[in-house]
Amino acid sequence: MEPRIQYVQTSDGVNIAFWAVGSGPPLIQINAPASGSHIQFAWRVPAIRRWFERLAEGRTLITFDPRGQGLSDRQVRDYSMDAYVKDLEAVADHLGLGVFNILSFGAPIAIAYTVRHPARVAHLVLWHGTAKTADVVAVLASDATAGIAVLLSGDWRTFTEVHAHTILGWEEGSGASGYAALMREGVSREGYIEQVAALVQFDVSDILAELRVPTLVLARRGEPVWGDFSRSLASQIPGAQLTFLEGDKGTPYLGDYQSVVDTINGFLREGEEQAAAPPAAPARPEPVEGPSSTAVIFFADIAGSTALTERLGDAAFRAKARELAASLRVVIRECAGTPVEGPTLGDGVLAVFTSAREAIGAALACGEAGAGAGLPLHLGLHAGDVTREKDPDGWDNVYGGAVNIASRISGAVGSG
Repeated sequence: MEPRIQYVQTSDGVNIAFWAVGSGPPLIQINAPASGSHIQFAWRVPAIRRWFERLAEGRTLITFDPRGQGLSDRQVRDYSMDAYVKDLEAVADHLGLGVFNILSFGAPIAIAYTVRHPARVAHLVLWHGTAKTADVVAVLASDATAGIAVLLSGDWRTFTEVHAHTILGWEEGSGASGYAALMREGVSREGYIEQVAALVQFDVSDILAELRVPTLVLARRGEPVWGDFSRSLASQIPGAQLTFLEGDKGTPYLGDYQSVVDTINGFLREGEEQAAAPPAAPARPEPVEGPSSTAVIFFADIAGSTALTERLGDAAFRAKARELAASLRVVIRECAGTPVEGPTLGDGVLAVFTSAREAIGAALACGEAGAGAGLPLHLGLHAGDVTREKDPDGWDNVYGGAVNIASRISGAVGSG
């Protein structure tokens, strides 16, 4: 049975299609921009479905069509790396994922997300990765594949067939044809051109040293393009593991796909066991007088947002959620709290207090407001040190492990 396609809207208003299969610790597969992602069509390709089914054994596998591709909104103009990160954020937050693993075919997007949300990513797997996409584009433009670029101005079908066979090998008959068909289903010629042009700007070289999660860089030894890039990427990530597997296929589901699955499973097993374990109880902070970096952090998040969206419709649910969020901010201010007006997790509200008594009062009042609006809330409180920061976009944000713990608490408790 095909997975059920669901939708979530990003913070910039783009509708993203996703599905989830299996049960257990979550793993999100990120499909690369301009790859022709189409999560429904891909399931119908035997080799790709076999790949999905193997990955989903013992875990929840989640994947989505990035903006401009597949069943997600096609009529978009922002293909920046930050925009693609919003796609991943929307899916993870919509599903209420606390800690999860990432398997990425688009390394810069996964790296940017992980650096921004280090407490949410347990393990990171990068297939044929690079920190600077322009370097790969330059290599492709300088070798034999450059000749097929002229086909872009002609027949789209011919371009995809030649492109697929060039990337995967001319001896890869049905596999390459299946990849070409997937590409045609997943992206238009115009969309492909726009996305490739944007990809040239992707560069995470300056933040690789900030990665602090276990990272595996995977490549096939005989693949002609990605070996040096994968080696360079792994060398710049603290503690990263580089593994070369036998074979020459550019996609993991062709050739000896089982060795790829086995390697990923072995690497993720420790991270998934940690993600399934309950978080340790945080230490009680020492009392501090006067202004300090210690705060009481409060999270309120709508419970069962997926079911509510399906019942009310996306537009109606979003309208009710925005109205409730505004009401909650009023309650928080009345209880001497400070709502954080920057980006928050999912459909929730984040606030900080200087008094535990006031924070508890606000939590109870917000719970009543959510129940009255027909949108029951998960409520979480935690006290600890926070970092206050003014975001380049003007948001007043708070960061730190204490904020992440408060978020996890809100996700772990029952509604109300």
